[in-house]
Amino acid sequence: MKRKQLIMHGLLILGWFIVSAEGVALQEKMESATPIPTLSPPEGNMTFINGVTWCVARPGVSQEDLQNALDWACGQGATDCTPLQPGGQCYQPDTLLSHASYAFNIFYQQNGNSDIACNFGGAGTIIKRDPSFGSCKFLASENSASSALTRGSMWMICAAASLIVLHLREV
Repeated sequence: MKRKQLIMHGLLILGWFIVSAEGVALQEKMESATPIPTLSPPEGNMTFINGVTWCVARPGVSQEDLQNALDWACGQGATDCTPLQPGGQCYQPDTLLSHASYAFNIFYQQNGNSDIACNFGGAGTIIKRDPSFGSCKFLASENSASSALTRGSMWMICAAASLIVLHLREV
């Protein structure tokens, strides 16, 4: 009888973890529907269409706007712009458009691949063709938000299953 109660308790915990994970997804979706009027916040509406996308600098944007957006991405945006330094793997070609594209994409990939994470005051645009060149490889990922949720859900399910197994071994 005690074993049956432990199994039921474990299944309830597992169900709670699954429901909790689904609640996170619903909350995340509701929050992402509210636009935030800044250069490029890390939340926004997902624009995943048919797989992998990248964010690059929009051709034709003024040099001043590109420089301001690049400065923001490498500063407040906390993008690692080390590869854009002289001698770095993405330094050449040494153009503002190239450097801004690399920085924009890093920020975009690290902030959920959302359309607003590729805004940069209108200086960024989303593309479906890999902009990597030579030794400069642009990060790419499929829907990072759902991947993170899937990893989180799987972790919770594994933790619950482990608890059940431990309880059954004690009986």
